[in-house]
Amino acid sequence: MYQLKRTQFINTDLQTCWKYFSAPGNLHVITPDYVDFRVHTPVPENMYEGLIIRYTIRPILGIPLTWISEIKTIKEELYFIDEQRRGPYAMWHHEHHFKEVEGGVEMTDLISYRMPFGFIGKFFHWLFIRKQLEDIFAYRIKKVDELFNTSTHVDSALNPLAMHKVSRF
Repeated sequence: MYQLKRTQFINTDLQTCWKYFSAPGNLHVITPDYVDFRVHTPVPENMYEGLIIRYTIRPILGIPLTWISEIKTIKEELYFIDEQRRGPYAMWHHEHHFKEVEGGVEMTDLISYRMPFGFIGKFFHWLFIRKQLEDIFAYRIKKVDELFNTSTHVDSALNPLAMHKVSRF
């Protein structure tokens, strides 16, 4: 099992930040073009617990992959959690946390995931998937910085470029 954690300062108020990041229609804006992210289900303006979203991505050699996510938990203006129901990972659990801080909002993404195919999946993770995930989230940090006209502030104690193995649940 692996975990990726990113924290970013956003120069806006909590309500604006929450409204933007909890709107499923905005995900394509903060996803790199090469992933070719396309939503195939109607999405409401505001998400709700139990919402199922089906989309395709093309992260490797343009090969389309179907990904189905469910919004599992929402605590208004604090956090929401999405989980993969079908897709490229054996398990994907993504927590989006929001905390009001002086001058803005601290947003933290915490992704816990497991690769499929045992040893082969671990090899592909080492070979390129780890790097690809780091690049996707680096792009998100840059894009969010551009959208909200802020400087990116990352807590160095969190080592934002680190991806580490975690114990199995």
